[in-house]
Amino acid sequence: MQKAHENINKITDYHLNHYHPNKPRMAIYQITNYLKKYDKKARRTHTDKYFKIIWFKTGKGRHFIDHKGYEIIDNTIFFIKKDQIHSFDKNISYEGILIYFNEPFLIKNKNDTNFFLKHDLFNNTCQPPYCYLNTADTFLLNEYMSLIENELTNEDEVLQEEILRTYLKVFMMQLHHHKNRFNQINANTIFHTDKKQMKIMQFVDMIEENYKRELKVPQYAALLHISPRTLSNLTHKVLDKSPSQMIQERIILEAEQMLINTDSSITKISSSLGFTDLSYFVKYFKNHTDKSPSDFRKSITHK
Repeated sequence: MQKAHENINKITDYHLNHYHPNKPRMAIYQITNYLKKYDKKARRTHTDKYFKIIWFKTGKGRHFIDHKGYEIIDNTIFFIKKDQIHSFDKNISYEGILIYFNEPFLIKNKNDTNFFLKHDLFNNTCQPPYCYLNTADTFLLNEYMSLIENELTNEDEVLQEEILRTYLKVFMMQLHHHKNRFNQINANTIFHTDKKQMKIMQFVDMIEENYKRELKVPQYAALLHISPRTLSNLTHKVLDKSPSQMIQERIILEAEQMLINTDSSITKISSSLGFTDLSYFVKYFKNHTDKSPSDFRKSITHK
């Protein structure tokens, strides 16, 4: 395993298909190297088109996800899903590992899709986007990281992609186990049965697909083959939110992402989100964020 630890600082960027972003991609960075290379981007509020696992092995500070700060202590792991807003703080003394990959890298068939749902570390709508590890928990995780690092140095390996995918899955299964235990200890466990979990995840997926179409709660309930009251009872019991709140939060999140990551006018953003009245969109946004869209954009730009 020693070879991997000697070479990991050199493996700052690994792409299975560097010039084809829709094909399988995976990369590993040392956090210190990543922050040096992408300092301005990393510390500003931004989104990425891939999934990230950020393991802060040592260091103290805060990581910001969807504009909310989360405490970093030794052995904190964050799970950032694709297109999620996040940023690093100004601490430059962190030690740790950042893994990113896109969906085509992990998911190759129906079984992979089921795995991704059942071991969904990135379901941040329904659970905290992080967990803390005990020192004893890190031993096996470090072993799997060493296997991944060793395989990354083996450039002539014909089956490298499949081997890396297998190692990553096992690594994520271990993380899933630790995160579940962390949630239980800290009273973050919100799912009582797999059936409820899957129904909530289906609702979240449907919001993701339809939030720009102005579907109402009864329409979502019909797609889920349950009554609006059942859907409302489920979201209130599991998430302490109404279905309408969940839909509204997704619309606001998309508006924030567009204000941060594009130069589109507020009129264009309003229209793309299904609003026909600009003044209503401005009022809607301000009711949820306490800022107008223009003030929100200025506050992010000036950070």
